[in-house]
Formats: sequence, structure tokens, C-alpha cells
Amino acid sequence: MNYEILDALSQITREKSVERQNLIETLEAGLVSAGRKKFGPTANIQVTFDNTSGAILMHRAMDVVETVEDPATQMSVAEARHIEPGLTAGSQVRFPLSLEEFGRNAIQAAKQVFIQRVREAERERIFQEFADKVGSLVRGVVQQVDRGNVIVKLERCEGFLPAREQIPRDHHRQGDYVRCIVLNVDKNARGPQVILSRTHPDFLRRLFEAEVPEIGDRIVEIKAVAREAGGRSKISVYSHDPRVDAVGSCVGLKGSRVQSIVRELGGERIDIVPWSSDPSIFVSRSLSPAKVMDVRVHEAERRCQVVVADDQLSLAIGKGGQNARLAAKLTGWKIDLISKSDDVKRQEAERALLIPLLEMEGLGPKLKEKLAAAGVESVQELAASKMEDLMEIEGVGEKTAEKALAAAREWLELHPPQAPAEVEFTPEMEKDDALAAVAALETAVASAQAHAAPSAEVVEIDEVAEAGDQAPVAPAAEADASDGETAPAPDEDRREEQA
Repeated sequence: MNYEILDALSQITREKSVERQNLIETLEAGLVSAGRKKFGPTANIQVTFDNTSGAILMHRAMDVVETVEDPATQMSVAEARHIEPGLTAGSQVRFPLSLEEFGRNAIQAAKQVFIQRVREAERERIFQEFADKVGSLVRGVVQQVDRGNVIVKLERCEGFLPAREQIPRDHHRQGDYVRCIVLNVDKNARGPQVILSRTHPDFLRRLFEAEVPEIGDRIVEIKAVAREAGGRSKISVYSHDPRVDAVGSCVGLKGSRVQSIVRELGGERIDIVPWSSDPSIFVSRSLSPAKVMDVRVHEAERRCQVVVADDQLSLAIGKGGQNARLAAKLTGWKIDLISKSDDVKRQEAERALLIPLLEMEGLGPKLKEKLAAAGVESVQELAASKMEDLMEIEGVGEKTAEKALAAAREWLELHPPQAPAEVEFTPEMEKDDALAAVAALETAVASAQAHAAPSAEVVEIDEVAEAGDQAPVAPAAEADASDGETAPAPDEDRREEQA
């Protein structure tokens, strides 16, 4: 009994997880290849392996013919009769073979075939096993770290964790345990064919499924995940049981559940958002921690205009736009953020562009009154209205509504709205305004001085500027008893002398 071959087959079966029957077939194919290496590529080599005793029986079969065309498979009648008298054409002769006859090259060829077949069988087994596990969570041991790439030893195979699929703050060392998801299974890869990832959004989803029992029991559902690995993530959850709080289940007692996930991700921030079927509510929640004042939904464009307070705008945008970007990924809506002050200015500008319905020609006054009563007060609103909405107004029929729409659109084409002209200030204009202000101040000072009493003090220019054009009234001067004329003020005399 050949125990060495039996032990080798058992060991390969355990380590490579390849079925024993496949190994036997591979061994037989390798020995056939070795025989054909010696006797020719068309030689009829027959190999039988006894799985009980480990014995290998090898034969070479040749056909007896009158005329030999292929020496590897045929022999003449004369040659056959030297081996066994009485053989005729059409018979078959079998020669027993031993491994010693093949030589070194033939045995090496058999070894290569065996190794190749075993590898192919192993890769097929790995592919079949992990093809259904794409996106699932696996746990392994770091076996090797090479230039940032990590080889992870899984249960019965090796996985490859590329540097691009690692969290920036990850530092893996040989022997450490690591959790990943199966990103892909590459059947044609030269090395490990199971590709792993720790940056994919599904990795965060699987961690919550493993940590939160309510998710595993399908009471709480993860609706969407938006993630920027190593920085921040947002996850939306929904509870199918009104008695169960979806956010509280994911957070855990004193944050125990979410904190374990945060530690696994190296301190990555996680926002847990309650899901809602109402896009305005869902979008406002997704922008947390910013407080939203108003959300305007545009269904056709799948876009939301979100208004926040001026002091909340930077918080809603986030560092580098991260918060708004993750909210858009989480909700699937385009989000336009605008501050309250900018929104007021925009509304004022839009109102300034509206053309009152009264200015439009081509509509009767009664129709204008009906439209105004229905809330249509501008030409733009009338042009954007639908036929069905106009026909719901009392006294407006299909023909009237059609004519009104056509008249409004034609009016807008002929009289497009124009924004009010803005005055553009130039340095020359500012200079002229300054000179005019100085001249006005000088005039005011001169007027004040002309009506001032002798005891009145000189009024400063700053005081005149603050008081406006009204000069302060000085107390009445005392009259001279001799001539009855008002005595000039001392300061005024000094100015006259200096002049």
C-alpha cells in the first residue's frame, strides 16, 4: 500500500479544500501527460488510481494494423506477433508502464499539470464560495503588508485589501484582526482573487446590521447610506414598528452601539437621520446639525431649494461642502442652499420683475378682476398657468383660458421684463458728491456766522454737519446807546483785520 500518495492527497484536500475525487482525476491526467511526453502526443496512455491502496496502474495501448501510419498508437502485425503469436490486424496490445521509465522531464511535466489543475480547482472553489458573498462582512487576520496593500488570511483563502480601499487612519500590522466587506471576486486575478474594502458605504451598513439587533430582525431598516470614509457619514433609518425608535436603536444605551462602530472606523463621524417619504422633511433632517427654515421642492428637476438662517449657512454647507454633499447623496436630491437675507433679496428682485396684470393689453377688465381674485396678479403668473387651473375659475371657459394664455405669452415676448437699472458709482461721481457736500457745509457756516451775535462762538463744521442745514440761533446782541447800531463781534473784527 502506497501510504505516501494517500497522505499527500489527504493533506492537499485539507489545505486547499479541494475534493478528493478531483485530486485523483488531476493525478491521472498528470501521469497521462507524462506518458505522452515520452511516447508522443497521440499515445494512448491509460492510468488507473486505486483510492484504497494508493496503487497506480499505467498501460500503453496500441492498435495492430497492416500498415503503420502513427507509430505512437499503431504497430504492425509482425511486431505484434513477436509479443504474442496469433495476433491479427484489428487487435489491441497493452503494455504495462512504470514511473521509472518516464524520466525526469516527464515526471516534471506531470508535476506541473498536477499543480496547475489543483490551483484551478482551488480558484474555482473560491469563486463559487465567495461569488454569493459580495457585499457581506468578513473577518480575517493580517498576513502581510506590502506598500500599503494588505493580504488578509480568511477562513480557507486569502483576501486582498488594496490601499485605496482602506480608511486613511488605518494602520494594519501583521497578526491584527480586521473586518472588511467582500467588494469583488476576480476569477482571473494572478494573486488573491477576493478583493476586500473598508471604505465602501456597504461596510458601514453591515456594521450596523451586525451591531443593532433590530436591523437584523427587520424591525428597523437602513434606507440609505452616504459616506466619505475617514471623515463623515450619514445614514437614514426607518422603523416598521411605531413602538420602536429607529434612531435610538442605532445609537444604543448611552451611545454604546454607535460608539463601537465609530471606533471600528477610526473616529469617523456618523449622523443618523430619520427617514421620511416627504422630501422636504427628509432633506431638512439630512442637513443636521444645521436648522432649516424653509424647503422648496421642485419635483420635475428633483431639486430642493433650502433656506437657512444667515448664521446657519456655514454649518449647513460644512467643511469643504461635506455636509451638503453628503445630504445630497443620502436623499438623492440636488440641494441649493441659500441664506435668509439672500432669499429676501432674491424675492424682492423677482417681485420687481413681475409685470402687473393691469398693465397688460388685450384682456378685458372683468377678466382681469376674475384672475386677480383667483390669485393671478402678474403677466408671468398668467403665462405659467395651466389650462385646467384657469378653467376652474368661475366664468372662464376653455376658449377664454386659451386666449388669455396666448395673449400673456405674446405680451411677454414683446415686453420682456427688465430689472430696474442700478446706478454705477465711479470715482468721478464720488469726487463730485464730496465737493458738493463741502460746498453745502461752507454755505451753512457762512449763513450761521452772518446771523451770529458778538458773544456767539464760532460753530464747528462737524456740528453743522450733524445739525443739518439749520444754523444755531445766537442770542440777541446788546444795542449801543450812542448810535443804536449793533457792535461787531470781536472774532469778526479779527477776521476783517486779517483780511
